[in-house]
Amino acid sequence: MYSLEELKKSQGVALYNHAKTLIPGGTQLLSKRPEMFAPEVWPAYYEKAKGCRVWDLDGREFIDMSIMAVGACILGYADDEVDDAVVAALRNGVNSSLNCPEEVQLAEALMALHPWFGMVRYARSGGEAMGLAVRIARAHTRRDTVLFSGYHGWNDWYLAANLADGKGLDGQLMPGLEPNGVPRGLAGTAIPFDANSIESLRDKVKGQENKIAAIIIEPARGEDAPAGYLKDLRELASEIGAVLLFDEITSGFRMCAGGIHRNYGVHPDIAVFAKSMANGYAMSAVLGTEKVMQAAQTTFISSTNWTDRVGPAAALATLKKYQRESVDQHLIATGNRVKDIWRRAAAASGLEVGVTGLPSLAAFAFKARHPMGMNTRFTIEMLQEGFLGFRQFKPSFAHGAAELDQYETAVTKVFAELASDLECTVLDTPKHHAGFQRLTKE
Repeated sequence: MYSLEELKKSQGVALYNHAKTLIPGGTQLLSKRPEMFAPEVWPAYYEKAKGCRVWDLDGREFIDMSIMAVGACILGYADDEVDDAVVAALRNGVNSSLNCPEEVQLAEALMALHPWFGMVRYARSGGEAMGLAVRIARAHTRRDTVLFSGYHGWNDWYLAANLADGKGLDGQLMPGLEPNGVPRGLAGTAIPFDANSIESLRDKVKGQENKIAAIIIEPARGEDAPAGYLKDLRELASEIGAVLLFDEITSGFRMCAGGIHRNYGVHPDIAVFAKSMANGYAMSAVLGTEKVMQAAQTTFISSTNWTDRVGPAAALATLKKYQRESVDQHLIATGNRVKDIWRRAAAASGLEVGVTGLPSLAAFAFKARHPMGMNTRFTIEMLQEGFLGFRQFKPSFAHGAAELDQYETAVTKVFAELASDLECTVLDTPKHHAGFQRLTKE
C-alpha cells in the first residue's frame, strides 16, 4: 500500500528531525516519540484524525490499531457528540470571572458512579492530578513518605524514588528515568514495592508505620489484580493510618464506567482519573472521601486553567455517551478479538508470541532472539499495509468489525513475513527504544 521509501521521505519524518532541534526530546510526551515505534519511519505528525483513522501530513490514511492517543480517545477521534458539546461550551465562553456550572454537574455524575467518595478536585492532566493527590494525602496525614507500585508520571514526588537508587523505578514500567533536577532532600520519601505483592509492601512498611502518608498503586494495568490483594492493601492502609490512593489514569473507563476498582469492590480513599474521561480533551479529576479531601483546604492548590469550561463539558458528554452505548462492553469485545487475531496469526505462521493484558489494554510480545528488531519490523510492515500497528492495542468505540477484518488480514500476512526472517536481516532502520533514552549526545 505504502512503500518503505516513501514512508522514510514523509513530511512527518522530516518535521520530527527539525523538531528535535527546537524541542528537547522532540515531543511533549515520551510515549509519542517516533523512536518508541519505528525510528526514521513512523509518520510522527497528523493532519486529521477521525473515528479510528489518522491522516499524516502527506495525506496517507492509516487505521489506528496502536495506542489511540495513549488511551485518551476512548470513543474514537473527533467524536461528534463530544465535539458538539465542546463547541457549545466554546461559544458560551471558555472562561470568565465566574465558575462554570459543568464542574458541579460532573462532580455529581462522578459521585453517582463512586458513591463511597464525597468530594472532587479537578486538574487538566494526569501528572498534575497525581501531584495534587499526593499533596492532599500528605496534608491529611501530616506525613511525608509514600509507598508506591507502578508508573505515576513525571513529578518530583515520584522521580525521588531514583535519588537513593538510580534503578528504583526500573521495575515500575518505565526504566531509565533520571531524577536530575529533583531536590536531593526528597531521597527516601518515595519508596517502590513489587506489584501485587503484599509481602513486599509489608517489608517496606515495617518500622515506619507512622511515617507513611500514602500507599499508591495502579489497581490493574497489565492484568487483573490477584484475588484478595486489593482487600489486603485496604486493610493495611487503614491499619497504619495511610491514605490508599488508586491511580486510575490508565485503568479508568477501560473495563467499566469510572474506576476499575468498581469491579473489585475495594474502595480507596482517593482515586485519580484522566486520559479517557474526556475523550482526548484535557481533563483530570481527583476523587476522595470528604474526610481526606478537606485537607485540600489546609494547603495551597489552585490554577486558572483548572477552571476552564472545555474539560468538564467534554467529560460530561463522554460519560453520557459511554453509559448510553455500553462502551465498556464494546471495548472488551474488541480487545478480546484482537488478542485472538494475534494468537491465530502466530499459530498460522509458527511464530512464538505471548499475548497479555486486560482486553482493553491488550499487548503481545515476540518470543524471539531479536524481539526489539521484530517489534520494529512489525510496525514498519503494518505501516506499509495502512495501519498504525504496535505491540500494544487500546481499543475505542470507533473500532468496528470491518476494521478488525482488515487488521486480521494484515497481521496474518506480516506475521508470516516475520517468521521467514527471524534474524531480522531485512530490517535496515534503527530498532525502537524500550524506555527513556537521550535523543542527542552530550
